[in-house]
Amino acid sequence: MLTLHHLNNSRSQRILWLLEELGVEYHLEIYQRDSQTNLAPPELRAVHPLGRSPVLTTDHGALAESGAIVEYIISRYATTDFVKPDDEQLYQQYLFWLHFAEGSLMPPMVARLVLSKAKEKAPFLIKPIAGKFADAIVHAYYGPNLERSLRYVESYLSSHDWFAGPRPTGADVQMLFPLETLVARGGAKNYPAITKWVKYVHDRPAYQRALEKGGKYDYA
Repeated sequence: MLTLHHLNNSRSQRILWLLEELGVEYHLEIYQRDSQTNLAPPELRAVHPLGRSPVLTTDHGALAESGAIVEYIISRYATTDFVKPDDEQLYQQYLFWLHFAEGSLMPPMVARLVLSKAKEKAPFLIKPIAGKFADAIVHAYYGPNLERSLRYVESYLSSHDWFAGPRPTGADVQMLFPLETLVARGGAKNYPAITKWVKYVHDRPAYQRALEKGGKYDYA
């Protein structure tokens, strides 16, 4: 049986959603972030050396990385929904969005968050300098890069229900986490199509089941 090692407020929530959508039999192990550092607990390193979530354990060992887990589950358990498209043009879109989520969209989002935390925690005497330095980095690179990516996603979702065809695929699973965190943090006010898409996913019965099983999730 599959075991999903699930960390609260993490990328593993989208894996839980996929498992519920496909009706896969699985076991759930839940871990909580450290209240002070917000990092994963050391127990996760016993499951996989990286000590991060999600991790999926199978009969053949532990598999980390969301994209790899999504592809593994879909290749073995999907029948109609969430499969990669047969149409070559849609398959190309599928590959793009599957990798765009973590390759292009998440890095500037994470960088902005880290720089914001750095400003908050900077020692008092250097806080003004640290703040200006962090703001300069965001304005010069991460901010424009993220805005360009979000405009592209917004434009695409304005004319598409899903990211790679008429039905949900693994690309939608991958894209969910960055977009739902964006909406939850109030960053999607100028992106109505993104907001609508996230709500549509959140309203799905399988997503609601995933929330019930996974516990408190700040981004839903």
